[in-house]
Amino acid sequence: MLEDKNQQRTSLSELGEFGLITHLTKHFKTTQATTIKAVGDDAAVLDASEKQTLITTDLLVEGVHFDLSYMPLKHLGYKAVMVNLSDVYAMNASAEQITVSLAVSNRFPLEAIEELYAGIQLACDTYKVDLIGGDTTSSTKGMLISITAIGKAAKEDVVYRNGAKETDLIVVSGDLGAAYLGLQILEREKQVFQVDPNNQPDLDAYTYLIERQLKPEARKDVPQLLKELEVKPTAMIDISDGLSSEIMHICTQSKVGCKIYEDKFPLDPQVISTAEEFNMDSTMIALSGGEDYELLFTVPIADFDKIKGNPNFSIIGHITEENQGMNLVTRANQEMALQAQGWNALKED
Repeated sequence: MLEDKNQQRTSLSELGEFGLITHLTKHFKTTQATTIKAVGDDAAVLDASEKQTLITTDLLVEGVHFDLSYMPLKHLGYKAVMVNLSDVYAMNASAEQITVSLAVSNRFPLEAIEELYAGIQLACDTYKVDLIGGDTTSSTKGMLISITAIGKAAKEDVVYRNGAKETDLIVVSGDLGAAYLGLQILEREKQVFQVDPNNQPDLDAYTYLIERQLKPEARKDVPQLLKELEVKPTAMIDISDGLSSEIMHICTQSKVGCKIYEDKFPLDPQVISTAEEFNMDSTMIALSGGEDYELLFTVPIADFDKIKGNPNFSIIGHITEENQGMNLVTRANQEMALQAQGWNALKED
């Protein structure tokens, strides 16, 4: 929020582009056997293998995807990596490398970029992925971060969005809605702070929600858990834009319908109590909130016994014929057509 006026501020121009990249990446270690050459040459070199390669990219823009008045730079670096790793795990694959490209305006000193990279490095160390390249350049519009993640999986293990079949069960990992409510709390406290900069927020009651927003974890464990259970999903996607948008992606690509049940949604107690405080409907938050980075997948009904009762997973519905549409079944047993009301990166304000 407030900057310490005595903080050291080293201009990025003092290092120059190559000096900056060398400085930021010197402590990164490589752990993947497939990484032959990482940062420091014209291009990275990766070893070919008999597995299939998966590549995914996300671009994060200041003022659109993140607000630095409450998002610490270290958390931003960590989250930017998670967003991409989550897409690899959603294909039932393992992530191995990332590239990081960064554009920053001259209001950011070297110390700020070091904080960002400390978060990126923590993510790389925790998830055992190698930083193998990227770019830094100047920006006239604040900060932009583009991360590409590279993963590997055996051909027979890759799971797409288009494989869901009629009668498949719909399963979700973890719980839903917390990240969105964390954002609402942070936005509220920002407004209070702008009115009274001496006001110190008491956020103890919302720790889980805020952590889910500022430091989400990608579900690296889910592909491994499913392997141990001897379950291969028929379709899978990560929940970045809200449950309704994601299940609609699966249904549209698989040419099927679905029924998901309101009373089956996994909600943390903090989500329920905070939704009441904000006069919001927790079901709508789960459906439309986004940024949970949980995995949503479908499995054959024959795998019911393998999934049921597992503390990591909740069965929230089933796949139907396409002509039955995509529906939410409410607690009152009424059917409502699902709408994609989650995050839309291209919507006009």
